[in-house]
Amino acid sequence: MARIRPASDADAAGVIAVIARAYAEYPGCVLDVDREETALKRPASSFDRFWVVEEGGRVGGCVGLSLGEPAELKKLYLDAALRGRGLGRELIALVEETARAAGARRIELWSDTRFLTAHAVYERCGYRRTGRTRDLHDLSHTTEYHFEKALGELTKRS
Repeated sequence: MARIRPASDADAAGVIAVIARAYAEYPGCVLDVDREETALKRPASSFDRFWVVEEGGRVGGCVGLSLGEPAELKKLYLDAALRGRGLGRELIALVEETARAAGARRIELWSDTRFLTAHAVYERCGYRRTGRTRDLHDLSHTTEYHFEKALGELTKRS
């Protein structure tokens, strides 16, 4: 059974492995932790909040939160075997509840244009694409879509 728990910096290797597996599903996506994603070396210390999904003693998913106005949902990734079980929606709801409790009225996220399944999940959870994009000029040649949501009502967690 999968469980969601607050991350520690000791979870770095598991978090990096989850994201590397997700990137490997998309041609051209490159995870370079040392040059582009150094925050992943200390996930609990690098974000205001960070959680992992653990199943069978290993990290199989993660999500982070940067507080502010708007708050920002960051680094939502799940192993393929954990998808379709409601864990993505549960992680999103946890981030939203935490942001709301910290006083945020809006939340945003940026998502690689290639991550179509993730976009569908975000939209089902009430996020709307704003039309803004940004190019990261990274090794993956990433362009991201911007999504946002007002934090009025609680999102139901399964």
